[in-house]
Amino acid sequence: MTGQPVGPEPAVVGEATVEAVVRAQLAKALGGRRGMAEAALPTLLFTVTWLSLGEMRTAITVSVGAALVLLLVRIVQRSTVQFVVNALVGIGIGWYFAHRAAEAGGSAQDQALAYFLPGILYNGGYAIVLAATCLVGWPLVGFMVGSITGDPTAWHKDRQVVRLCSRLTWLLVLPCVVRVVTQGPVWLGGSSGSIDPDTAVAVLGILKIALGWPLQLAALGSMVWLLARNRTPVASEVGAV
Repeated sequence: MTGQPVGPEPAVVGEATVEAVVRAQLAKALGGRRGMAEAALPTLLFTVTWLSLGEMRTAITVSVGAALVLLLVRIVQRSTVQFVVNALVGIGIGWYFAHRAAEAGGSAQDQALAYFLPGILYNGGYAIVLAATCLVGWPLVGFMVGSITGDPTAWHKDRQVVRLCSRLTWLLVLPCVVRVVTQGPVWLGGSSGSIDPDTAVAVLGILKIALGWPLQLAALGSMVWLLARNRTPVASEVGAV
């Protein structure tokens, strides 16, 4: 493509491709193996503690305690605390739902089921938002490109970039849909009594871990494959659409 490049012209942008930009942004968002472990460990400990002792307060305490230890290590090492804080926020929201269930007179099983509800709602909402950005022609991944070029919307003038970013965004939608479709019926079954509540909690805990980062990595692997097929310049023509 020819024409004037969009946004500022730092050396890295002039020669970068959309694919390289997205790969770098996704790697940063994941936080590497350590970030993934920090996100998964509190949920794992909550599930194991609940299944072993059947006490909501103990399970919450153990998961929060583990997250706080991870947070302290991060602070001592002066590294980013983003992923630990994300885990703590997730625990806090889950605790709030469980607390509301307890105030409503719910059993320990009801409280444990309530703990998993925010994750299901979050994935459902996230899938809807991401899908909507694609349907209206402004896929979310495109803004990753914009964050590098310095102009958050100039990428939208290049149809080739928009198509690529739409495909990548749909790949981010897929894991969210899978989580809702698999976890939602289990939660409803446990809440209605058609599935034994303890069994439902165990299955939800396993699904939350199994469909967490492993599923996300599978989606990202598909994204990497798609990115490897093309080389779309970041500095693209802005006049023709």
